[in-house]
Amino acid sequence: MKTSLVSKIILIFAIAFSTNTNAQFFKKLAKKAERAAERTVERRVENETSKKTDQALDSILEPGSGGKQAPKAPETPSGQNKSGNTNESNSGTENVGNTGPKTIQVYSKFDYVPGDKQLFFDDFSNDFIGDFPAKWNTNGSGEVVKISTEDGKWFEMKPSSYYIPDVPTLPQDYTIEFDLLANGLDKQTSSQAILHFILDESDKFGYGRNAIYAYLPFCQYVPIGIRIWNNIEGKNTVNNTVTADIRKDVLQKVHISVAVNGKRFRLWVNENKYIDVPRLVSEGKITTLKFEPRGFKDSKERLFISNLKVAEGGVDLRRKLISEGKISTNGILFESGLANIQPQSMGIIRQVSQVLQQEESMALKIVGHTDSDGSDENNLTLSKKRAEAVKNALVSVYGISSDRLLFEGKGESEPVGDNNTADGKAQNRRVEFIKQ
Repeated sequence: MKTSLVSKIILIFAIAFSTNTNAQFFKKLAKKAERAAERTVERRVENETSKKTDQALDSILEPGSGGKQAPKAPETPSGQNKSGNTNESNSGTENVGNTGPKTIQVYSKFDYVPGDKQLFFDDFSNDFIGDFPAKWNTNGSGEVVKISTEDGKWFEMKPSSYYIPDVPTLPQDYTIEFDLLANGLDKQTSSQAILHFILDESDKFGYGRNAIYAYLPFCQYVPIGIRIWNNIEGKNTVNNTVTADIRKDVLQKVHISVAVNGKRFRLWVNENKYIDVPRLVSEGKITTLKFEPRGFKDSKERLFISNLKVAEGGVDLRRKLISEGKISTNGILFESGLANIQPQSMGIIRQVSQVLQQEESMALKIVGHTDSDGSDENNLTLSKKRAEAVKNALVSVYGISSDRLLFEGKGESEPVGDNNTADGKAQNRRVEFIKQ
């Protein structure tokens, strides 16, 4: 740009003085014009650079004050009237964007394995829209809602309140999973906007002498990381912020997975493990799960949770499959009414593939089971398709020979839980691996 501008200025002077016979005078004048043009260009570049730098600093130090205007919140979803109320209740929800599930190949190294004995499950399917969920407690408020872009029901949690699900006393080894959905996040969302995930020694609001917590951040203008903290008999031994940039993750539905094995605590966001602390938990003291949202701007930034699952176990399924020749798990999840595997289920399938890679002579039968929703015929077909989908994942993602894998579906014919409850239905939706 600089050379082009200087050349143009020289050309103008050349034309203006083309009739002047004093070549030496023209040469000196041209050099002066070139230097003047260079100084002008440099000043402009310097001014533009300064302007851009100021905008960048403004966006860091005062989010939203510099640069472009922050993006608008999503529009009201279909089914709501202009006042923001849904046709089902007076609460309504904002339309939360969703880019769709990631491919299962992305999760091919995902090493989370859910517990094999379900203790608690809640997708709010038995709760009425607008009500506080029956299996939770709080010192604030909240309600069950429908979201136009998502399946099922969601529980909206309000900031600065504690929420305690009716989970039985937590054992030594257990796993916790849930989906989160946030609405109204933008470049002005505060660094104080977090979900306080708490494991504690009592069911009282707050936390006690034996507790741990993790801060899940929703801030958009800077990656503030995930803070991890504990109390062991009233003494804090871990207080650290782990580097983590989950800003893009929390702009859509995000899956959180937690595994506790004795003193060890691990936490995944989607397929990425961010926390793995070997001596964080006060072993034998932790009994209760709690949630506490903080820092969300009331009515603008909203937080929803669904599909909370707590299960005992979370130990290595590979040894069990080799020693007992059979495992049954409800940790392989599918899209509702379909045979599409949800990506976060790949941890279990990965462990099965590792057994087959080690035990080269082993063959497996994969058996799918469903709950009782729908007709017997449809459930039988669906369970078979789901078993086949697991087989295809073992073949296409992990390279297992299809000749070593059989599959069949049993529909709803062999329930292990009560199909009249959400918890029982979740137990019945399972996949078995049986050595042949």
